[in-house]
Amino acid sequence: MDRITFEQLQDIFVVSHPGFCVSLYMPAHRAGRETEQDPIRFKNLLRQAEERLLAEGMRSTQVQNFLKEPQRLLQDQSFWRHQSDGLALFYSADIFYFFRLPIRFAELVVVADRFHVKPLLPILTSDSTFFILAASQNQLRLLEGTRQTVDEIELESVPQNLAETLPDGFPETQLQFHTGTSSGTGNRPAVFHGHEINNEIKNRIRQWFRIIDKHIRGILPDGQPPLVLAGVGTLFPLYKEVNTYPHLMDEGITGNPEGMKPEELHRRAWSIVEEVFKKEREAGYARYRQLEGTGLTTTDVTEAVLAAHHGRIDVLFVAIGAQVWGQFDPKKDKAYSHEAPEPGDQDLLDLSAIQTLIKGGTVYAVSPEEVPDQALVAAVLRY
Repeated sequence: MDRITFEQLQDIFVVSHPGFCVSLYMPAHRAGRETEQDPIRFKNLLRQAEERLLAEGMRSTQVQNFLKEPQRLLQDQSFWRHQSDGLALFYSADIFYFFRLPIRFAELVVVADRFHVKPLLPILTSDSTFFILAASQNQLRLLEGTRQTVDEIELESVPQNLAETLPDGFPETQLQFHTGTSSGTGNRPAVFHGHEINNEIKNRIRQWFRIIDKHIRGILPDGQPPLVLAGVGTLFPLYKEVNTYPHLMDEGITGNPEGMKPEELHRRAWSIVEEVFKKEREAGYARYRQLEGTGLTTTDVTEAVLAAHHGRIDVLFVAIGAQVWGQFDPKKDKAYSHEAPEPGDQDLLDLSAIQTLIKGGTVYAVSPEEVPDQALVAAVLRY
């Protein structure tokens, strides 16, 4: 799957782009014969984009030139062999982004003067994603999960095992014992088990873990997604000693992860992070109720847009499946809502959510009945 950084999110949603903006969403497939249908579906959606651009007054030759970059993806066989559950594409005269994501998008093409990002909210909000670091002596894996899905992240520049990291600095007699197994000449326990880890070996393992920590800090996104460590229990305290990621879970998945399929790791990790997500959301509700009436909360959409723009929102609850159309003028520092969409309008709920995320706030995309006070948006303000 592909990563979405806050810088890309700001480039897509906040920055103004010349001319038309094409937002395209479609379901995709990781494997099987259905993958053959994905390029066909993409081609059909590009045809829809072409028809809408023609309807907006662009000439046929202009449309063909305009869509040349996304059309090239049709010929990229490698691209279609490496899909996730959904594909999101954003294209204008000055930017081109695509993201293969673990979301089963409905087919959608939007041609407007702004990009449409609401379908991305389920993977961007604070109780949506988590990571699993599965580390053993012989294998290293990083996986990203949501409530329903799990994807393995390719670690191109990260040493994949202890021997690869320290080829000249770890005794060969120790490397022959695999985690959770015995040697071929007896019943000697694995090097990662209890008393077999002497101080010298611990220092080498810490060195390896420091390298891992440095690499994954460059991969993990901004925000606060939990990280669950999977491995032999004796490794946990060693990794925690060198860990610099602030959201590493205290509880981990114990056992040799080499034999665990992604689905098993996902199931066991979700049982750890689900309660964390629930408690964090409940804490957000409690803070809203505690501060209600003090001037540090709001359910007014236009006020929320202004507060989000200035980085004043700490926690935001926003209704899924709802829209409030209007405009935001940063020069005048004013937001306007309309009963029905007008030319140049954007969804103010989208805007408040994305700006809150970019400015370091916490966003919960929930059903309308779960928003405090049955509003479409409810915010806890920093000041």
